[in-house]
Amino acid sequence: MKVILQIYRGLELLCRAGVLIAFMVLIIAVLTQVLGRAIGDSPVWTEELTRFALIYMTALGVGLGLMSGDLVNVDIVCDALPDPWPRILNVTASLATAFLAAILLPGAWKYVQIGFLQKSPAMGLQMSFVHFSVFLLFLLLLVFAVMRAVLTLLHVEHSYLKREV
Repeated sequence: MKVILQIYRGLELLCRAGVLIAFMVLIIAVLTQVLGRAIGDSPVWTEELTRFALIYMTALGVGLGLMSGDLVNVDIVCDALPDPWPRILNVTASLATAFLAAILLPGAWKYVQIGFLQKSPAMGLQMSFVHFSVFLLFLLLLVFAVMRAVLTLLHVEHSYLKREV
């Protein structure tokens, strides 16, 4: 269990750092765009960079949202059920999420490969970099969903995940 918690914390730290970096890029791009409009001419690439940063922020944050329970959930049903059922529903939902993400991964990889043939219009960025965010989203969703199911089966509560090992 200690190894699983260390893996979770490491992956959580990487995703949080990625979300922070994407958010900082988003802030700088929007600020550049606003200041550019105030001065007279906004750089063309700022809108595109903002969109890409937002996409990566979402892709890196989806697993964190799943683990914290911030994604769409039917808590009212789980809270109303007797003791073993909320845990069973949590594991079932996590495994269904992992299954769906696993099914979508090959298609997402094909999407990345299509991106090698394209470049973004304003920045000239290889679109495979942008398309990789979809693959990353499904990969992280798969990993975090499996981790959530395992931790739920091991009776590890979310509050314990924040403690030091």
